[in-house]
Amino acid sequence: MLSKSLLDQPILSLQTGGQLAVTSGLIINPNNLKIEGLYCLDRFSKKQLALLTQEIRDIIPQGIVVNDHEALAEPEELIRLKDILELQFELLGKTVVTVNKDRLGKVSDFAADNATLYVQKLYVSQSLLKSFSGGQLSIDRNNIVEITNRKIVVEEILKPTKSRVPVQVTPMA
Repeated sequence: MLSKSLLDQPILSLQTGGQLAVTSGLIINPNNLKIEGLYCLDRFSKKQLALLTQEIRDIIPQGIVVNDHEALAEPEELIRLKDILELQFELLGKTVVTVNKDRLGKVSDFAADNATLYVQKLYVSQSLLKSFSGGQLSIDRNNIVEITNRKIVVEEILKPTKSRVPVQVTPMA
């Protein structure tokens, strides 16, 4: 599932059948790239609350389903996630560079596994000049070497090379 399918989504209650909140951001652990929760805007109090991923019952086209309003918590109440919340780690927009310091672009989207909510792929938008020749890059989580507050370092990406061997064309009979 793409990150965009988790953002600006209604949070729905199984108990009442109504909308409780709307998602506004992601809580991502930069140490293992797991989506630990979602920030959301409470429909009733208009406060920013947090929804832990273990409280999610289902993700359907209409929104994210939870049991009831009790699934939403004040971010200050989430003691186990305190360190992660303080980092305020954002994956979208993060600069991506190779080990040799070649700038690849910025993270424009990512895909997460539906069951575990671990980020599996990063989609990197390249600069305008590079995008004419290469388009958008897809980087697997196994190619990530390091994640810092400012950038994501990945292994070298194979670049297309021009063939130096002349190609022989045989006429069709």
